[in-house]
Amino acid sequence: MKLFLTIFVTTCIFLLLPKTSLSQHEIWLNVKDFGAIADGSTLNTVNLQKAIDKASKEGRTLLIPSGVYLTGSLHLRSNLSIHLEPNAIILGSQKVENYDPYEELGFPNDADKETSFFHHSLMWGEDVENIVITGYGVIDSNFTQRGGPKTLAFKRCKNIKIEGITIRNSPNYAISLLGCSQVIIDKVQILNAHADGIDPDCCQFVFISNCRIESFDDAIVPKSSFSLGYRLPCTDIVVTNCYLSTKCNGFKLGTESGSDFKRITVSNCVIKGFGDGHRPVISGVALESVDGGNIEGVTISNITMEKVRTPLFIRLGNRGRDNAPGPGSIKGITISNIIATKACNPNIIAGIPGHYVEDVLIENIHCSFIGAPPLRSVTEPVPEEESRYPEALMFGALPSYAFFIRHAKNIMLNNISFSGEENFWRIKNLKFRETWWNEDGIPINNSEPSTPGLAFYLEDVDGFKISQWREKANTTESPLIYLKCVKNARIDTPLHTRETVHWCTIAGKDNTNIEFTGNILTKVGKHIKICDEKF
Repeated sequence: MKLFLTIFVTTCIFLLLPKTSLSQHEIWLNVKDFGAIADGSTLNTVNLQKAIDKASKEGRTLLIPSGVYLTGSLHLRSNLSIHLEPNAIILGSQKVENYDPYEELGFPNDADKETSFFHHSLMWGEDVENIVITGYGVIDSNFTQRGGPKTLAFKRCKNIKIEGITIRNSPNYAISLLGCSQVIIDKVQILNAHADGIDPDCCQFVFISNCRIESFDDAIVPKSSFSLGYRLPCTDIVVTNCYLSTKCNGFKLGTESGSDFKRITVSNCVIKGFGDGHRPVISGVALESVDGGNIEGVTISNITMEKVRTPLFIRLGNRGRDNAPGPGSIKGITISNIIATKACNPNIIAGIPGHYVEDVLIENIHCSFIGAPPLRSVTEPVPEEESRYPEALMFGALPSYAFFIRHAKNIMLNNISFSGEENFWRIKNLKFRETWWNEDGIPINNSEPSTPGLAFYLEDVDGFKISQWREKANTTESPLIYLKCVKNARIDTPLHTRETVHWCTIAGKDNTNIEFTGNILTKVGKHIKICDEKF
């Protein structure tokens, strides 16, 4: 009996002891044990790939210790965990021959090369699962301009986690995802990206949080292209607590939009301009369907923007890539708690004739405008541009500085304030790429002093309500809001500082069922003017 108790107690004590250093050591594989040389000049593609293959096969974590590891294309495998220690750098080769060639798709695809192909990448995986890339090191694509391999590319993969690392100098999409599901991207820095930051294309269950992204092109861009050879929606996307710096769009849906976007939320983000020349962001938030896809169930909240030309851009068009049967739809959008300063192009909600942007709620926003595009007379039609590439500058000169709303239904605005700031200016011509801006977001070579003019322009809108709205602008030559072909509207009396007598113009005969509410300034003929499509 004593012998049995002794053996039992000894066994229990052994089981309770911490794991030995040997068992801890066996969890890791060190790339240096596979002959990797961290001098920044020796090409390590073969040795790194051997280490990746073994770590995947044995289920161990591949350790990248401090040093600079030059490499070409690396193939990611299933059940792979890579950890970059501080001061560890995976450095991409600058020689194109060190990267895998573009794959053959086997089907026609209207998307561009960057969107379509995944094998020509620094690190890529296809049809793999359970991939973790973590640590405090750097993956440096090592390019000085756009045009080259993607940095991290995943095609038809699932269960991906990227955390803590920094990605630098990517000549293509920094993190590119196609047909992937269950993706976590957390605490990642993407710096000096020459193209897009993070692009989930036809993906589901993607969670992006606590990231800093500085990119010449769009920062975060869910897409729904035809790059899989079939249509797959982009759904269940969460973006939160991110800093987005770009010359194009902070957060955008599209432009590739052949399938649907549903259940998407963006919150608690800062959006700001990026790069030399201080060129402002084109759009803070852009929601675009132009290839037949349906956008529905999107919420945008708690966003601060600075030097963003158009804070909000919502566009339903008909570009029709990949034989789209017709225009899609945009409906069920909620946007709230937005602050935009140093803006210089109006917020835009624009469908096309017969196809309306529907059911949009915008509330609790303040936009401060320091300038505007060239002024277009309200008697001159704004071009439809149905099939044009969508972006907030696509319509050129516009008749209003704060909101342009056309071909829309059931638009509700509540607790909206906006201002035309002192020293207001307008762009002289539409050569935006030749315009240079100072650090305050003011063009130094293509602008002239002006006044804000109209704040709101509405055309072909059925169902419109605006309440608790305020404007501060020094202008006397125009009303605050202009309505053309508007039906079923309820408009509260605004608080404003304009010296103009009438604050609203109703133009033409195709306006019906428009109600004005408030105790003052609602007298037709004095405060509200009805005329033939002119002031």
